Amino acid sequence: MEIAVLDIKGKEIGRKVTLSDAVFGIEPNEHAVYLDVKQHLANKRQGTHKAKERAEIAGSTRKIKKQKGTGTARAGSIKSPVFRGGGRIFGPRPRNYSFKLNKKQKQLARRSALSQKAQDNAIVIVENFSFDAPKTKNYIDFLTNLGIENNKSLIVLGDTNKNVYLSSRNFKGSNVVTVSELNTYKIMNSQSLVLLEGSLEEIESNLS
Repeated sequence: MEIAVLDIKGKEIGRKVTLSDAVFGIEPNEHAVYLDVKQHLANKRQGTHKAKERAEIAGSTRKIKKQKGTGTARAGSIKSPVFRGGGRIFGPRPRNYSFKLNKKQKQLARRSALSQKAQDNAIVIVENFSFDAPKTKNYIDFLTNLGIENNKSLIVLGDTNKNVYLSSRNFKGSNVVTVSELNTYKIMNSQSLVLLEGSLEEIESNLS
């Protein structure tokens, strides 16, 4: 699959790149994508939730009413879950939500996500560029030139570019990452995937 390379103004520069079929041309494996996204979201969970159960509630242990003759159910403790202020039944406890996913399956998920974007014609290739200074307006003009200012976009840089990253921080709906930060969730969560030429070579090298 060939895609024309654009410059920062969104115009073709007369050069095309060929996307690797091993990375951008496979049949997407939806289950692998699901597992990788699930693991990413699970790893982000803190798991620090906690509710007190009846053994942890501070309160009197005296029997609150006599056993028989009240006409109501017997009750032995004010800390019972049936009373207001009592402990919670089977409340949440701190836990670790992360789980293991094989490296090959994660690579398959990433290739599947990239192939899906290629099938949807949602990939844009841009020659390497940089800004002279961090400025949000320059970044918005860049997205406008590409025609994706209203889309949720993901820009993948080959190397760390501080000015481009800082320029994008105030613009909601767009995310700038390096190849090492690229994951299946971010790819699937974007409508337009913008790859710089330097990042394309590194992605194909890592996943092919």
